[in-house]
Amino acid sequence: MPLYVNGKDLIRKNLEAIHAGQRVPRIKVGRLTKTQIEAVNAQQAAKALPFSIDEVVFVGRHIHKRRILGDGYTIDDVIDQVESAMSQGSEVIANEYMTAMRNPIARADRLGNLVHDEVILECSRYRPNPDIFSVVPKGDKIKPQKQTGR
Repeated sequence: MPLYVNGKDLIRKNLEAIHAGQRVPRIKVGRLTKTQIEAVNAQQAAKALPFSIDEVVFVGRHIHKRRILGDGYTIDDVIDQVESAMSQGSEVIANEYMTAMRNPIARADRLGNLVHDEVILECSRYRPNPDIFSVVPKGDKIKPQKQTGR
């Protein structure tokens, strides 16, 4: 499984700290499969960029801002999205604008949607580690109510 056994707990800890207004460290939360990292590096090679390694890191500021504050998802929702998008069966989506992975198996979310979770990997900021920059639940027609607070 691409997320480490404690990966979800580490992600939760960072997201809760960000929500409390604290600074958080970059943490190692999982590994890409051999097939996934090969696809990521093929995309990097096509752009003449340095290769990434398979160990994935997470900070969470962007995800907190966009998915929790912006869209109203809970931390539990976001963890489910990341876990699904980082699954062993997720496929690398390579285009000129981003490196992402998408779970081809639809997941039933807490709101009644069937979603295909996508994780956007930032492959240069924490080089050589890919960073889980964002996550998107594709197909979330029923949206959560926006959170209040930070």
